[in-house]
Amino acid sequence: MPGVGPKTAQRLALHLLKRPEKEVQALATALVEAKQKVGLCQTCFHLSAEPVCSICRNQNRDRMTVCVVADSRDVIALEKTREFRGLYHVLGGVISPMDGIGPEQLNITSLVRRVTQQQIKEIILAINPSVEGETTTLYLGNLLKPFTKVTRIAFGLPMGGDLEYADEVTLARALEGRRELD
Repeated sequence: MPGVGPKTAQRLALHLLKRPEKEVQALATALVEAKQKVGLCQTCFHLSAEPVCSICRNQNRDRMTVCVVADSRDVIALEKTREFRGLYHVLGGVISPMDGIGPEQLNITSLVRRVTQQQIKEIILAINPSVEGETTTLYLGNLLKPFTKVTRIAFGLPMGGDLEYADEVTLARALEGRRELD
């Protein structure tokens, strides 16, 4: 599993072996049920046990602003901030020719359809600043600019970070994204 190293995997396995069989069976059943019941939202492609996810169903959200992310983990991270009040669109990855992933393999056609049919006022691109992420951001920006305002999240230094340890690209982005003090 991603993010689980050999030591953690060993600890988890040993813990499960010590648990009563009923508990282990309940965990296995829950995992199988989750796999069977959880799919993708028909609107934004975020994980959902319903045809349309709770975010897309929420009428209190700003329906004219859509934040575009690579995958559902990004939606979860952004939702934890409690700052964004709009809707999302999950691409299902980023453009990566080396991995055989082009625009056709991502949820881009449905994004363009949403923007044009629902008259979205702003698209916020919140895609990781990797080579593939930058490629995806540039592609989407060029594709969507004729239809709506396109912005991207700012990049820079993390809270508690030291300038001397930041790489050149991060420092350059921090300078580009600067804003006036209130």
